[in-house]
Amino acid sequence: MSKEIEKIALTYLHDHKEIVVGSRNEGAENVNHIYYMVNAKDKYLALKRIVDFYPRIFAIIFCRTKIETQEIADKLIRDGYNAESLHGDLSQQQRDLTMQKFRQHLTQLLVATDVAARGLDVDDLTHVINFGLPEDIENYTHRSGRTGRAGKKGTSISIVHSREKFKIRRIEKEIGKEFVEEEIPSPREICKKQLYKVMDQLLKTDVEEEQIAPFMNDINRYFEFIDKEDIIKKMVSMEFGKFLAYYADAPEIQKPKSRREERAEAGGDRREASGKKGGGRGSRKAEEGYRRLFINLGKKDGFFPGELMQLLNKNVKGHVEVGHIDLQNTISFFDVVAEDAPRVMKYLTGSFYKGREVRCNEGDEPAKGASRGRAGATRGGQRGGRDAGKGAPRQSAKSKKPVFEYPAELVDDASAFSKKKKKSKREKPVMLQENGNTNDWRQFFYKESKPKKDVTLVGAEPDFSEEGWARRKPRKK
Repeated sequence: MSKEIEKIALTYLHDHKEIVVGSRNEGAENVNHIYYMVNAKDKYLALKRIVDFYPRIFAIIFCRTKIETQEIADKLIRDGYNAESLHGDLSQQQRDLTMQKFRQHLTQLLVATDVAARGLDVDDLTHVINFGLPEDIENYTHRSGRTGRAGKKGTSISIVHSREKFKIRRIEKEIGKEFVEEEIPSPREICKKQLYKVMDQLLKTDVEEEQIAPFMNDINRYFEFIDKEDIIKKMVSMEFGKFLAYYADAPEIQKPKSRREERAEAGGDRREASGKKGGGRGSRKAEEGYRRLFINLGKKDGFFPGELMQLLNKNVKGHVEVGHIDLQNTISFFDVVAEDAPRVMKYLTGSFYKGREVRCNEGDEPAKGASRGRAGATRGGQRGGRDAGKGAPRQSAKSKKPVFEYPAELVDDASAFSKKKKKSKREKPVMLQENGNTNDWRQFFYKESKPKKDVTLVGAEPDFSEEGWARRKPRKK
């Protein structure tokens, strides 16, 4: 029973009874809980290494969204793994076929969502891999409960981003089990495990003497000049070569650093870092592998993390991994994987949110007007430095603020300039009253302060007695 339903029952029911079958949110006894801490950009690489480290793995990989589920399954298939996807966009016939192959062990890895995998009952499941931890702890209990059945042991592996570590503590408290943090397997450890797998397969291979006997003479003659050791090396290399080739140049997966280590590398503690001038919330640097982006929407626009994810899903094609989100009143900053940043800026810029045009660019670019304000302050400081010899500041006893006293010559110049400015005010022309002569149109252009001059028109003088003389185009005769 969820906490919400339990609260309603306690509020409105009297003398109610609760029947519990089993234990509430208790993890299976035979399941080991392991988690690997990685950066968000390395989650898929970590997944591949975990799968390679367990050669006989038979597992369900849980993802949070349908898009992520399909993307992870496509990547695994492209990289040569035996994987299938299971999510809500598949038809019922496709789901049945996928589950039939998985139950018959024809599929080694099933990438699924929580909703699609609900109610699945598969025997001999060795691992459950959480590619992303669920928001609800009850979902994690259902996930891990898929393995470790019928007295067999199982393992629940979680690939955790550094910002999801708090979820581990919540789950530990709820299910009463402790998570064990382990290091990502190194290439050498993975190659060693795969080598043992190949050797084990060679030893356990059954030889049909009767079927192979007719060909043994030809085989012996063909390998007559090759040593036994060379044959073994070639056989192992044929089965094991792809792992050696891949992990020879495999990228290194670095463990994310704690906040304390990040502050130590930055060259100061939290107080020193936050006390720098101009170091507002927007000046925080993105973690390794991420780029910090700016968007011209904030809390006043009703823009929160959920709205940001909806905006990304609506306008940006493909999956986008979002890291830290920093919301402010009128603007916001958020981190995305470095390779996704150009795509996010391209599709978000020019889109609309509640009728407002969206602008998205690099988070470390200075805001408009900020550089101008700094430059103005610098120029002002330079002027103050040049004029320091002419006017010296004095300290006010009450306010303790510097009050400048300007020299007398500057004050005189200022007063003279203001007087001159007053004299140069434009005089308003005073029009004469009508003189009674209706044929004298020039009377309205004379000024009282100036002698009368002859007023002429540009072009021919119109016939004012004709009707419609004021039209722009003359009438056709």
